[in-house]
Amino acid sequence: MSSESNIQMIPIKSICIVNPRERGRKKFNQIIGSIEDIGLKRPITVCPREDGQYDLICGQGRLESFERLGQTMVPAIIRDVSSEDLLLMSLVENIARRNPGTMGTVRELADLRSRGYNHTEIGKKTGMGANYVGELLYLYDRGEEHLLNAVDAGKISLSSAIIISRSEYKDVQSALLKSLEEKKITIKELQRARVLADMRKAFGKSQSESKSTKLPKVTSDTIIRTFRREQQRQQQAIRKSDLCEKRLSFASSAFRKLFKDENFINLLRAEGLDSIPEYLAAQIGKDNQ
Repeated sequence: MSSESNIQMIPIKSICIVNPRERGRKKFNQIIGSIEDIGLKRPITVCPREDGQYDLICGQGRLESFERLGQTMVPAIIRDVSSEDLLLMSLVENIARRNPGTMGTVRELADLRSRGYNHTEIGKKTGMGANYVGELLYLYDRGEEHLLNAVDAGKISLSSAIIISRSEYKDVQSALLKSLEEKKITIKELQRARVLADMRKAFGKSQSESKSTKLPKVTSDTIIRTFRREQQRQQQAIRKSDLCEKRLSFASSAFRKLFKDENFINLLRAEGLDSIPEYLAAQIGKDNQ
């Protein structure tokens, strides 16, 4: 039997919302306005109970809007499902209609996990990737609500939130978040900045344990200064390495030419200098190939 043939008008008061969720006032008013203007485009879905009442499967916003408009009856599709399927369908419906990064969505993902579903199964039911589900639940398990809120607000990406959450220090997390939001560092620089900030914090912790001093406060400015100093040190090291390589190349080229001169070889033998450093000999050998 098609779902259309199961549509009935049922009393709103006979419907129980088994998995209630909050909705923003703006969105709720939009639903009311739409129903008031053109009517209910899609019936709600309910499951009959033995006591003659109904459990709501999906359509909480439509149901509450109908009630707000003074209606006492609502068109509904009747589906007879098990209590487990009822809750699962309600959870999936809520997740599908929410921003994936919201705390409400993540709590419902955690609820699905607690019912025995793995990340892949949850992903298939909700239309999300298994890795995405895993990352959201990782942040949820660590209690990183502020990072999930930042993702939800579009301030940072989920991958950036994961990197920031790897720090055990809340002030480091806050400083990294601020630095990223203010575009003082790039996403590519974020991982290195976190490692440096954690090292600075850990070093301060070891010092405070021995000297009974407070841990150093890590801010966005201190992270940027530390990161830029590290960049400068790396650039200097690269320049020194390039200079050494050029000097070695010059030396090996000069020795290669000298070792082709029989008079120079005889001079070395006369002075008892009949061997050269192994690395230099190997370099000269390469140049001769």
